[in-house]
Amino acid sequence: MNRRTALGALALAAALGLSSAAQAAGPDTVYLDTKDGRVTIELRPDLAPKHVKQLKTLISQGFYNGLKFHRVIDGFMAQTGDPNGNGTGGSKLPNIPAEFTATPFLRGTVGMARSQDPNSANSQFFICLAPATFLNNNYTVVGVVTDGMDAVDKIKKGSKSENGSVKDPDKIVKMELAEKAK
Repeated sequence: MNRRTALGALALAAALGLSSAAQAAGPDTVYLDTKDGRVTIELRPDLAPKHVKQLKTLISQGFYNGLKFHRVIDGFMAQTGDPNGNGTGGSKLPNIPAEFTATPFLRGTVGMARSQDPNSANSQFFICLAPATFLNNNYTVVGVVTDGMDAVDKIKKGSKSENGSVKDPDKIVKMELAEKAK
């Protein structure tokens, strides 16, 4: 089965509500566990090979385990991946050059967060809670949630007056590559 067919099958399975156990976990499948359940993400190296490689390296190192969803804006997105927990930090790995595509930011799209510099993505990422097409061609798409958006929807939301900053935020319990999950 080619990659496009496999991604189509995953999207169809997600649309039909099949559990992650019913979907084939491949080398680009990630499990992100929250207090409210498991989120299955299919990474897209076909769109952003450098970003996906960095994410997989960080996931393999356990970098994301315990990190906060520090910025969550209802109707927009949930952001995590900052070891400082406030949107100012990143990993010790170098920043990644932009890999923008025309792939739309829809509900469940996983994108890389960055500063004003398009080449500043490092470890922070976000999951869209709703379509955010104003991000198209300006941010890097790295994956899509194929199962578990119900858990994403339960992530504690931040203050609108503080641009989504969350007091006592939810955390990533564990994030791992499916092929290494036990």
